[in-house]
Amino acid sequence: MSLDADALIDRRRLKRRLALWRTLAVLALVTVVVVGLDRFAGFPGAAEKHVARFTLSGLITDDRERNEALAKVAANSNVAALILYIDSPGGTVVGGETVYHSLRGVAEKKPVVAVMGTLATSGGYMAALAADYIFAREGSITGSIGVMLQTTDITGLLGKLGISAEAIKSGELKAVPSPFEPLSERGREVTRGVVMDMYDMFVDLVAERRKLPRAEALVLADGRIYTGRQAVANKLIDQIGGENEAREWLEKQRDIPKSLPLRDVKVEREGDKWFDIIRRLIGITLFSERLTLDGLVSVWHPDGR
Repeated sequence: MSLDADALIDRRRLKRRLALWRTLAVLALVTVVVVGLDRFAGFPGAAEKHVARFTLSGLITDDRERNEALAKVAANSNVAALILYIDSPGGTVVGGETVYHSLRGVAEKKPVVAVMGTLATSGGYMAALAADYIFAREGSITGSIGVMLQTTDITGLLGKLGISAEAIKSGELKAVPSPFEPLSERGREVTRGVVMDMYDMFVDLVAERRKLPRAEALVLADGRIYTGRQAVANKLIDQIGGENEAREWLEKQRDIPKSLPLRDVKVEREGDKWFDIIRRLIGITLFSERLTLDGLVSVWHPDGR
C-alpha cells in the first residue's frame, strides 16, 4: 500500500514537471512567433502595399546596416514610396555622401519625399537633396552648406608644461594637421585644398538637385543656416509642411493613395558591443560629440563659447 502511494506521488510530480515544461515550450514558441511577426510587419517587407518611413537622426556617419536597410526598401515591390524624416545636424562628409546615394537608389525606383524636423543642416541637408520633394516646418533649421576639418595647436600649452613632442615623418605633410606641431603655410594650403574639394562636391550637388545656377548655389552655400521659410524663398526646399502634406503630395503628384498604411523602416543591427556603448556614453557626457568625428565633417552646431 505504501508503494502504491509513493508511486502515485511520483506520478503527480512527473505530471507537474511535464506540464511546466509544456507551458514553457508554448511560451517560447509564442515569443518567437510574436517577435517574428513584429519584425515582418514593422519592416517594409510586409506583404501589402504601404508607404515606408525612414528616420535619419543624430550624427550622420557611414552606416552599413542603414544602407542595407535602404537597399531593401528600394528592392521591395510592396513599398509604394518612402518618406524620409530628418532631424540631424549632419556629420561626416562620407556619412552624408553614402546616405545620399542610398536614398537616390530608392528614388530611382519609387518616389522619395523628405520632411525636415527641428534640424536638417549640413550632411542632413545633403541627405534631403536625394528626395524628389522637400518639406520643412517654418521653424526648421536647415542649410549650413559647407565642409570643415577641425584641428588645434597645443604646442604652446605643452611648452608651458615642459613637454616637447617630436614625430619622425616620411614627409613634411604626413599627419598634417596635427595638434602637436604648428600648422605651416604649405600644410594649411594643402588642407584647405582638401576641404574645398569636398565643398565643391557639395555645391555641385545643391546646384544639380535644386536646379540652381552654380553661381547662385555658391552664394547660398556660405555656411549660413536658414529657417524653413527662408529655405523656401531661396529654393533650397520646396514647401512648408510635414508628414501630412507629404502624403497629400504623394497622392496628388504620384497617385499614391493617402489611405496606404505607413510603416517605419527598422535598421537591423547585430547588436552594440559593450565597448561601443561605453564609448558613446563617455563621448556624450564628457566631450562634445563633434570632437569624436574624425576626418572631414559637414555638421552644424551652435558656438559653445
